[in-house]
Amino acid sequence: MDTTATNALDALHAAVLDVRRAAGLVRTVRVPAQASVDFASNDYLGLARSRSLHAAFVRRISPDSDPDSHSSLHSLSVRCENQPHGRNINGSSGSRLLTGASLLAERLEDRLAAFHHAEAALLFNSGYDANVGVFSVIAHPHSAVLYDSLIHASVHDGLKCRRKLAVAKPWNHNDLAHLESLVQIEVHRIESSENPCAGIIVAVEAVYSMDGDTAPLRDLVRLKKQIGSRAGGLHIVVDEAHSNGVFGDGGRGLVCELGFEQDVYARLVTFGKAVGAHGGDTSLLFGIGTQSKNFLHQNKTKPKAAVLGSATFREYLVNYARPLIYSTAISPHSLAAIDTAYTHLQKHAPALQKRLQALIAHYRTLVYSSRILPNDTRVIDSVTAIQGIIVPGNQQVTRLCEYLQGNGYDVRPIRSPTVEKGSERLRVCLHTHNTEEEIESLVRVIARGLVQFACVGSAGDSQALSRL
Repeated sequence: MDTTATNALDALHAAVLDVRRAAGLVRTVRVPAQASVDFASNDYLGLARSRSLHAAFVRRISPDSDPDSHSSLHSLSVRCENQPHGRNINGSSGSRLLTGASLLAERLEDRLAAFHHAEAALLFNSGYDANVGVFSVIAHPHSAVLYDSLIHASVHDGLKCRRKLAVAKPWNHNDLAHLESLVQIEVHRIESSENPCAGIIVAVEAVYSMDGDTAPLRDLVRLKKQIGSRAGGLHIVVDEAHSNGVFGDGGRGLVCELGFEQDVYARLVTFGKAVGAHGGDTSLLFGIGTQSKNFLHQNKTKPKAAVLGSATFREYLVNYARPLIYSTAISPHSLAAIDTAYTHLQKHAPALQKRLQALIAHYRTLVYSSRILPNDTRVIDSVTAIQGIIVPGNQQVTRLCEYLQGNGYDVRPIRSPTVEKGSERLRVCLHTHNTEEEIESLVRVIARGLVQFACVGSAGDSQALSRL
């Protein structure tokens, strides 16, 4: 076997990696230390580690579950056994448009649409797939997509595949004046084009994953109403990946909390963050047979997503969204995990949201009012579970995170080019499973690290630091 070509290609890959390594930017896959305190994950409500949710999920998929139960995976498979493709209880067997369609998927989509106050829902294999699918096809010739400059990378990747003659432009993060100027430019351009009703799509994240701030949805809805039907209207698309579960009645998201369900054209919700639908960990299985343990081990759930919108848009995505068309459909096990998580969320969301908000307020008091951090620390203003402290320089922020991890706190560095150069930061994620004492200790260790590694110029109140 001639491996020369393969080795030559690997040499090119290695050279590129060496450049990244020299810049301190090489990425690695690392399992968090078991004893570390979680300030890094997106498990804001602690559902990914919830034993009660996991137990409900195990009951749901167990072959020993009540076959007469309306919601059990077993009962659905029994009712489907006379279908041409039999009972698919392990995998979906094909893409959604071939053999991967199921009653379980349809019922879950109906539930998601009703829960989030939408006309229809369509499942995707991940939030990334959903955004690529949506933004590669949502714009028509001469349409304009105006996206917040801090929008997720998946939106950028989707827009790279957009239709010919469709326009895509960024607007400065949360800068309404800049957006309004771009909207006026695009209204005039579209009305003068061959497709004067091509429409303007405005893309935002409800909660931004790196800064933790929220989109100005009230202003966007006002702008939408101001434009009216000109140029085909303004259509708002909101990525609720980091707000689903955390905001809104029962965890319905920020759009629902503000009552803008009818004003937003489409929403993306994911299930691998606050909803906690990460699937089975066999170490948590108690009292079930070996067969069920093996089933769970082989069918661990990956985070999934759904697009919420009109029935027309759902049909349009089914016909044109390539990540949906050319991907194997979500397995019954994954569908059951999502459905079970939503049942748990609806019951426990109020208490979990209240607990999370209390911890966020406690953290903000420590970093803003207690004078624990050095005086010139740059703290990103956020009222969500995602908090940030600016530590300019990739090497500086990496060294500080290594210091925090060495002290037992799992905090990750966010480096350029993921964020703009000079805005590298500690990304601190708060969760219901954190305690006030853990948060206080974290802030104390951050303060010491900032001074020790000369990340800031002057120390804060040393007496306050010692008191905490």
